[in-house]
Amino acid sequence: MNKNSRKFVVVEHTADIGLTAYGKTLNELFENSAYGMFSQITDIEKVKPKDKVEVQVEGYDKESLLVNWLNELIYFLTTKKMLFSQFKIKKIRDNSLSAEIRGQKIDCKKHLCHLEIKAATYHNLKISKTKEGYQTTIIFDV
Repeated sequence: MNKNSRKFVVVEHTADIGLTAYGKTLNELFENSAYGMFSQITDIEKVKPKDKVEVQVEGYDKESLLVNWLNELIYFLTTKKMLFSQFKIKKIRDNSLSAEIRGQKIDCKKHLCHLEIKAATYHNLKISKTKEGYQTTIIFDV
């Protein structure tokens, strides 16, 4: 698989877990970051995109927007007991985004949870513009 077609790679971190996400566009970077995060939580292929949720998030820059986006998804996981497998950023600006996410309620017979992610962190977080588009490394508190 070449670097241009991958969504994310897992990053080793001492006490937590991280991933480096990629995207041709900023929208795709945010979508792939969410996909990567949920891929660490469960077998994302078993999560059916049955239920749709509209999400609005704000931040003071792109990095805080990314952290707030991922933490909003964690909020839905912990409070609504929902897993997600499809992420569509509809609009993104410097300090806000709107998205549509799809998934389903956790089904203990189908969804094994590999990892409990408590939060996305700001630890060494930076969104970089590359020749291929964008990339970022995100560390999660587990």
